[in-house]
Order: sequence, then structure tokens, then C-alpha cells
Amino acid sequence: MNFVPLIETIGEPATFAAIGLVLGIVFGGFAERTGFCTRSAALEISRGKAGRMLPLWLIAFATAVTGTQALVFAGVIDLQDTRFFGTAQSISGAIVGGGLFGIGMALARGCASRLVVLGASGNLRAVLSIAIITLVAWATYQGPLVPLRNAAGGLLTTVPLGTNDIAVASGIGANTGLVVGAALVILAIAVVAMRRLPLLFILGGLVIGALIPAGWYLSYQFSLQVFEPVQADSLSFMRPLANTLNYIGSGGDQSQLSMDVGLVGGTLLGAFVASLLFRSFKVRTFAEPGTPHWLRYVAGSALMGFGGILAVGCTIGAGFTGGAALAITGIIALAAMIGGAIATDRLVDYRPSKVVAPSHGAAAPAE
Repeated sequence: MNFVPLIETIGEPATFAAIGLVLGIVFGGFAERTGFCTRSAALEISRGKAGRMLPLWLIAFATAVTGTQALVFAGVIDLQDTRFFGTAQSISGAIVGGGLFGIGMALARGCASRLVVLGASGNLRAVLSIAIITLVAWATYQGPLVPLRNAAGGLLTTVPLGTNDIAVASGIGANTGLVVGAALVILAIAVVAMRRLPLLFILGGLVIGALIPAGWYLSYQFSLQVFEPVQADSLSFMRPLANTLNYIGSGGDQSQLSMDVGLVGGTLLGAFVASLLFRSFKVRTFAEPGTPHWLRYVAGSALMGFGGILAVGCTIGAGFTGGAALAITGIIALAAMIGGAIATDRLVDYRPSKVVAPSHGAAAPAE
């Protein structure tokens, strides 16, 4: 794809932001319509409920991995200089950060991407959560919490392994990604068939998953056409929230524009428009019956802000984008996030004798 005409018109930073904007609009729209959330998928596992979120999640993840690995296998993109493989990565950061993030998303009742979507749809609880996540993420990314992040992240790295690439570590080679992708596709098809997932959710999972390889492809092509070096990347929400805060703090300085800023803005716009078009926009506050105390949301959001940066991403950034690249730390972080969420749900929320399954059998929505 040729970005040169657009670069010559609006400049490199704005063009990069435009890529993120398009990806974010699509993600926000489909995530709002389907309720896509890793926390909800984890709750279905935790509570043994046969709902819609786990198969939706599996479709998206299988599509992300298969699409990305197909591009790598075909030589269309090269991920070796990206944030997952360009330098040694932190295994301890993936474990500790992923676990903290998982605990946080269970307490705040939604992962970071879901909370952004909910905030754009009128949920003021999510707005508070995103504000806390953003501030703590910024402090962990480039503020006063950097020493703590470095201390936790330096406990165990991929240096002894010599790689962060599952394809290299496995010894299988170039076909590893396609094999893993095929296995995930088979698993997703089996679960979807058992759950009889509606067409909207199947389409939503395919589109959300396809955005990951699309992000890798577009950002990689962009990186080949600019003078200032940029790293190819795909969807994420932790660093982008911190960088969006930098952009706002700069007063809209164009040099602060990036795919990160565009992605956050696009997700907000896509979710907002979708909620208006389908009449699901509704102002929700802490005064609603059954809503946990606001301090629970604050605590959970703070854990996500710190844990997400430590793990080098949220469930989307580390889990989907890193997982699709077959980054060892990405898969570890995703597993730790899901494990942390399940453990927290079992300890804090799940009461078998009091749980009444909704008519469609889904877990409680992320809100």
C-alpha cells in the first residue's frame, strides 16, 4: 500500500495516526455490538457457563494468529525488529504484570479495551476506570513508577532462552505459525458449532481478529515509506492511552501524533457511533443497583495500568498482537491475565448458590 501521497499531504505523524484511526473505528464499532471482552470470556470458564463470549473470543484469536502468521510465512511482513523481538523481553514482567492486569480487569469488570468501548457508550464507571488506567499507565511507562517497573521486569528475561519467538524456540521452524493457527481455527470451529453462535458474533470475531494482521501489515508498509524510523505494531491500549495523554498534554502538537493516538480516538468514535445507531447508548453511574463500590473500580484500574505496561500490553496488545506474532512473553502474559481474572472472580464474585444464569447462558457482561 502506497502511503506517500497521504504523507505528502498531511505529514508522517498524521498519516500514522490515520492508520490507527481507521483500525480503531472498526474495532470500536464491532466491539460495541458484540460486547467483545476477554474478562467475560474468562468468566465463562470460571463459572462453567456456555455463553457467547468464549467462542467469539476464540474466533477472534484464531483469526489474529492465522492471519498474522500467513503474512509472515508469505514474506509480506517482517516482525523481527518489532517491540516483541527487537530486544530481550521480560518473562517476569509478563507473569507479574499479566497477573496484576487479570486481577484488575476482574475488579473493574472489564479489560482495558472493553472499558474504552463502554466509556464511549455512556458508562461513567468505565470513564473513571479509563482515567485511572491512563494515569497509572503513563506513570509506569515514563513517570515515577518506571523504577518499580524495571525492577519487576528485570527479574527474569528471555536472554537465557536466546529468543522470544515460539517458532524459533520450538524448533519446528517457519511452519510453526501456520500449524498453531490451524489448530486454533479447528478449536474455534468446534466451540462455535457446540454453542451455535449467532452470525453477528461470528462476523464480529472474524473482523476483530482480522484487525490484528491488518494493523501489522499497514504499520509495516508505513515503516518502509517514512524517513523517521517507526516500529511496525498492531492494536494495543496501554501504551496508546499513555501516549494519548502525552498528545493531549502537548496541546495537540502534531509531533505527538502516532498510530497509538489514532487508535484510541478511533475506538472511542467507533463505539460511540455504533451505540447511537443501535440505540444502546446509555448513561450508567455508580448509583445503579448491584454496582460494586467505586473504590473497587479504582483499585482494579490501577492494577491494570501498572500491570499492562509491565506486561508490555493489555489483553489486546500483549495477548492478541503479541500472541499473533507468536511472542513467548505475549502468550505468557495472556495466560497470566486470564488466570488472574479467573482466580479473582472465584475469590471475590462467584457464589455458585447465588448465581442465576441468564436465559442465553452468558456470563455477566463487562460493565
